[in-house]
Amino acid sequence: MRTKNVQLTGYDEQIARKRLAILAAVVLAITVCLYSVMAGSIELTLGEVLKALVGRGTGQADTVVLGIRLPRVVTSLLVGAALAVSGAVMQCVLQNPLASASTLGVSQGAAFGAALGIVVFGGGVVNSGSSNVAVEVDDPYIVTTCAFVFGSLSTVVVLALSQVKRDLGPGGLVLAGVALSSLFTGGSTLLQYFADETQLGAVVFWTFGNLGSTGWMEILILAVIFAGAYLFFLCNRWNYNAMRSGADTAKSLGVNTRAVMLASMAVCTLTAAVSVAFVGIISFVGLVAPHMMRKFVGDDHRYLIPGSAVAGALVLVAADTFGRLVIAPVILPVGAITSFLGAPVFLALLTKGAGRHD
Repeated sequence: MRTKNVQLTGYDEQIARKRLAILAAVVLAITVCLYSVMAGSIELTLGEVLKALVGRGTGQADTVVLGIRLPRVVTSLLVGAALAVSGAVMQCVLQNPLASASTLGVSQGAAFGAALGIVVFGGGVVNSGSSNVAVEVDDPYIVTTCAFVFGSLSTVVVLALSQVKRDLGPGGLVLAGVALSSLFTGGSTLLQYFADETQLGAVVFWTFGNLGSTGWMEILILAVIFAGAYLFFLCNRWNYNAMRSGADTAKSLGVNTRAVMLASMAVCTLTAAVSVAFVGIISFVGLVAPHMMRKFVGDDHRYLIPGSAVAGALVLVAADTFGRLVIAPVILPVGAITSFLGAPVFLALLTKGAGRHD
């Protein structure tokens, strides 16, 4: 009886540490979000921001907070959380610690779709600014639709292959995704080769990643998609915990591993494709954030799923804030920032054995 109590106490302490780690990440994310809304070319105090959020701010504060900075921060939170949670689930169902949206060609397919929308389907571009000319997409709906369709197409093809060839395991799925990524990258290169200078600039601008291009309607769509995906993942958390021990073990526990894998990959693809379609290519968030949280909460998906969501949101908000402020008023592309920050962090995690789970 005494040994049992000691074991129970140890388990409770472990659970408490996991919850504390997630809570600390939430507090840090809120802090970074508030700082991001306050900082910029027009500096605002915390009081001014809070008044604007409750509808009691000045005209200038309301415009800056509600019209410019808050939509950008909320977009960062949703996209970062969506990519991170999708990455965590992909890594589980594919049994591959390097899995993410780019593994199955979602990002590359979306980039090809965006280029197709701009160059072929008349997405159009416009030049803005006087001294410094910036190239922006003029009709984001065509571009976003094309990006979403081709971002999803890659995974549809991969999953179709898995149905036709039943012995195609997780490794085969990843290799098929790599092949499709190469195909889409080649297609994007050809489209850029035949594009004029303005179209080429628009394609490059889109692939940089831009968190300031969304309005509240796009944010609502992102929120609904993410909420649905998050609930689906939470409902399957016990299935994921069983699958991390291997397919045979999961099957012995009554888990239909193939059905769970296909359904989870479909939801992951939908979530990642919508996110990428709205904001462009965001690298490494879906890869690094889950590994960061595994260091604190282990591989228990009851805590890894919410932890990854918070970590992804935190990483993307911090990266976007850094990109806005480091050489202000120039805004660095967030996709480049996440690549610079993510690559060394991920290499460090691999060096220290990120693949080992608790």
